[in-house]
Amino acid sequence: MTTAHPETEPAPPADTASPEATGAAGATENSASAEATETAETAEAGEPAEARETPEAAAPAATPETPVAPETAEATMSAGATKTPDAAETAEAGVSPAPAEAAETGKAAVGPESADTTENGKAGVSPDAADTTETGKAGVSPDAGEAAEATEVPGVVGARPRGVRARVAHWRDWRSRHVRAARVVWWTATVASAVLVLGALLLPNRLFALHTSQFLRLPGEAIIGAALVLALPRRPRVALAALAGTVLGAVTILNVLDMQFVEYLGRDFNVVLDWTLLSDAQSYVADTLGGAVAVAASIGLALLVVLVLFAMAAATVRLSNLLVRDTRRATRGTLIAGTAWITCSVLGLQIAGGPIASDRVAGTIAFEAGRVRDTLKDEAEFGKVARSDTFGATPAAQLLPDLRGKDVVFTFIESYGRSAIEDAGMAPGVDETLATRTAALTKAGFSAKSGWLTSATYGGSSWLGHSTTLSGLWVDTQQRYRTVMASDHLSLTKAFRKSGAWDTVGIMPGVQKGWPEAKFYGLDKVYNAFEMGYQGPKFSWSTMPDQYALEAFQRLEHGRAGRDKPLMSEIILTSSHQPWAPIPKMVGWDDLGDGSVFKGIEAAGQKASDVIADSAKSKAEYGKSIQYSVTALTEWLERYGTEDTVLVFLGDHQPISRVSGNNASRDVPVSIVAKDPKVLDKISSWNWTDGLRPAHDAPVWKMSSFRDRFLTAYGSTPHPSKG
Repeated sequence: MTTAHPETEPAPPADTASPEATGAAGATENSASAEATETAETAEAGEPAEARETPEAAAPAATPETPVAPETAEATMSAGATKTPDAAETAEAGVSPAPAEAAETGKAAVGPESADTTENGKAGVSPDAADTTETGKAGVSPDAGEAAEATEVPGVVGARPRGVRARVAHWRDWRSRHVRAARVVWWTATVASAVLVLGALLLPNRLFALHTSQFLRLPGEAIIGAALVLALPRRPRVALAALAGTVLGAVTILNVLDMQFVEYLGRDFNVVLDWTLLSDAQSYVADTLGGAVAVAASIGLALLVVLVLFAMAAATVRLSNLLVRDTRRATRGTLIAGTAWITCSVLGLQIAGGPIASDRVAGTIAFEAGRVRDTLKDEAEFGKVARSDTFGATPAAQLLPDLRGKDVVFTFIESYGRSAIEDAGMAPGVDETLATRTAALTKAGFSAKSGWLTSATYGGSSWLGHSTTLSGLWVDTQQRYRTVMASDHLSLTKAFRKSGAWDTVGIMPGVQKGWPEAKFYGLDKVYNAFEMGYQGPKFSWSTMPDQYALEAFQRLEHGRAGRDKPLMSEIILTSSHQPWAPIPKMVGWDDLGDGSVFKGIEAAGQKASDVIADSAKSKAEYGKSIQYSVTALTEWLERYGTEDTVLVFLGDHQPISRVSGNNASRDVPVSIVAKDPKVLDKISSWNWTDGLRPAHDAPVWKMSSFRDRFLTAYGSTPHPSKG
C-alpha cells in the first residue's frame, strides 16, 4: 500500500475528480499539446532526442490541485505495461496516462487541433498513432506500427517490449545517452538522403556529361513529389515515397546501363532486348580477367542493384518525413520552388548549355516507354521484311555465275573501323602497314580496291555486323538478329551453297559452344575454337592468334588436295578484339606448329587489366592489333593465294568510344583483292579506291546494301520472293 506525499492530501479517484481538478489537468495537457506534437513529428523523422528533453515535457501532468499517486505514475511509465482501470478511464477522458513516457518516446498527447484525434474520438491519442487506437491500446508507440504490440505479462509491471518496439526503445535510449553522436548521425543521414535523391534526379546517361553543372539544376519531379507528400495522410505518404524512391533507383540503374552501352556499343540500353547481353558481358569478363573476377563482379553488381533500390527508397521516405514536420514552411518552400521552375522553363534559362528547369527523370521514363512500344512494333514489321527477298527465288544456275571456279574468302577483322585509318593517334602505324602490305600484294600479282561500309553496330555485338553484311538486312538489335537467324532469307554465303558450285566452310576461333547460326549462313562445315588443333595460350578474349587460325584454315581446307569443288569460306579473325592485351606477334609460318610457340609472346605481353581502363593505352594497343591482323591476313594471301583466290575482307564495327571517340562514325573499311583482273573489273563502277586503304572521300554504303551489290556485280539475276 502506498501513501500520499506528506505535504498533500490523497488524490481523489479519477472517476470522482472535481471539475476544478479535471479542468486543471486538461489545461496542463493542452498547454503542452503544441510542443508534444512537434516532438512527435521530430521523433518520427529521426531527429535526436536532445531537443525533446525539456523540463516541461518530462514534468508530470498532475498539478498541486490534482496530485497523482506515485503508484499511478509508476504504472504509466511503461508503454507496454498493464493499465489499471483508472488509467484507462483517464485516457478515455482525454488525460494522457503517461506524460513522462510520451515525452521520452516523442509521442505526447495531442490537443483538439489534431485531425486524426478528432477522427478517433480520443483526445489523448497521438495523431500519428491513429492505427494504434484500433487495437484499443492507447499506450502503444505508433512508431512500432501494427507489427509490434507490447508484450504484456499479467501481474508484471514494466515488462520489456520485444521485436520492433524493443529496437526502437533501444535506439531512443542510445540517443538520450549520446546526444552529440545522435545529432551527427541524424544530420549525416539527412544530408546523404538529399544528395542521393537530388543526384539521381539530375544524373545524366552519358559519361561525358558527368560534370558539376549538371547537378546545379532544379528538378521538377522533386517539386511535384513534395506537393503530393504534403497533401497525403501518413500511410499513403510513406507508401508513395517508398515507391517513388524505388522507381528513382531503377531509373538510376538504367542511366548507368546507358552510360556503359554507349561506351561499348554506341547506343542506349534497350529494356526489352538487351538483358540477354549481360550474360555475354560476364563471359567477356571471364575470358579477359578470369572466372573468379567475373563471378565476384556479378555478385557485387547484384548486391549493388539491391542496395541502390533500398537506399533510394529509404532516402525518399526520410525526406518526406522531414517535410511534414513543418507543413506550413514546407508548403511555402514548395510553392516558391514551383514558381521558380516554371519561370526558368518559360524563359528558357540555362546553365552550362542545359536548362535550369530539369525534368530528366520524367523524360527518361517517357523515352523508355516509347522505346518499348517501338521495339514491339518493329518486331512485327521486321518479320515481314525478312520474309521478302530480292534474290530469294533466283534459280541456282543464275547465282554468282561470274565467280564460278574461284575460291572466295569472306573475312571479318574484329573492330577494324574507320578510326584505325583516320584517327591521328592510330592512323600513322595502321596506314603504314596498309601501304606496306599493298606493295607486297602488288609484287605478288594481286590487286585491291577499297571503300567504306556503315556498320549496323558499334563497339561490340560483332554478330550484328556479320549478319547485316551477309543477309542484306539492317540487323541492329538482338531481336532482329533472332528473327533473321530463324528465317529462310538468303544469305550471301548461302547463295554460294545454293548454286551447287561451291563447298562452304566456316573458320570460327571465337565460337566456343554450339552455333546453330551455321544453318542460316549455309556452311557445310564449321571449325570452332577446339577443332583447329591449337595448343598455345589464349590472348585475353581471343582463343588463338589470327596467324594460327589462317594456317589451320590452309591445312584443313584451303590447301587440302583432292577437292572436287572450289571453296567459299567465312573466316572471323579475333586478335583485334578488346581489351587488346596481350597482342600476338608474327612468327615464321613454318614455325607455327601447334601454337606452343606463342607461349613466350603471350607471357611477355601487357596485362589486360593494365590496358582495359586506360584510354591512351587502349588506343595504342588497338592500333597495333589492327596492324597485326591485317599483316597476318595479307601474308597468308601472299603465301597461299592463287590465280583463283578472291579475298573479301572488312571490319565488323568501330572500336569502343574510349578508342574511337564520342562522335566517331560507324564506318568500316572493306576491300576486295584478287589476281584475276576480271574480278575487280566487275566492280569498277563502284568507284572504290585502288589499294587496301580507302580514300577519305571513297563511297560510303550502308552495310546492308553490300549483299545485293555483290550478287548483282557478279552476274546474279534478281527473282524476288515474298513470304
